[in-house]
Amino acid sequence: MQELKTQCLNQKHALEHSPIQDLLITKQLDKIVVVYEQQMQALLKAINELIQKDLLLKSQVERLIEIKGLGLLSVATLIAETNGFEGFSNQRQLVSYAGYDVVENQSGKRVGKTRISKKGNSHIRRMLHLPAFNAVRYGEPACQALYERVYKRSGIKMKAYVAVQKKLLVLVYSIWKSEAIYDPLYSNQLTLKAKKIVPTSRTTQDEVAEADLSLG
Repeated sequence: MQELKTQCLNQKHALEHSPIQDLLITKQLDKIVVVYEQQMQALLKAINELIQKDLLLKSQVERLIEIKGLGLLSVATLIAETNGFEGFSNQRQLVSYAGYDVVENQSGKRVGKTRISKKGNSHIRRMLHLPAFNAVRYGEPACQALYERVYKRSGIKMKAYVAVQKKLLVLVYSIWKSEAIYDPLYSNQLTLKAKKIVPTSRTTQDEVAEADLSLG
């Protein structure tokens, strides 16, 4: 529904800036957007009511939405798409399932460079798209720092945002599994603890989410 709403808003924006404007279509698009908003609110209400009935789930969700950029819908989607992270014994499995695993690019001049496989669950990647932007925009410390490092190295904004998406996924998994209270100042240590590796350098601390990613 969110995507459909965005499509309508984009169509309306295009019409408003077109030399040939159709007020009837614009009004219809406004009405459709209102309907989508009402449906989204109803869905969020239903999701929240369902979560409130399960005290353990409620506690987990409350911890996760403390992460800047994540909200009830994005967290609920991650939980639903992974069945509460059942069946994932480590971060690598989850990253691969979501299609964020890194593979070598075999096409043309890109040989030797890496990209994400995008073979996994596209719903997860789609849902993490906006949270990644918001995490950087609103200054989630670990995500913002990661974005700046990847962007400085690659010069590609989308590659940096994809790295943040992966970071958020790993962070959610780590908090869910450890039942830890999120502290933005220690998010790297949290993910490393879940992965059971010992940081020896700045590079090692970032390796959980900072692979050399691209959308190619």
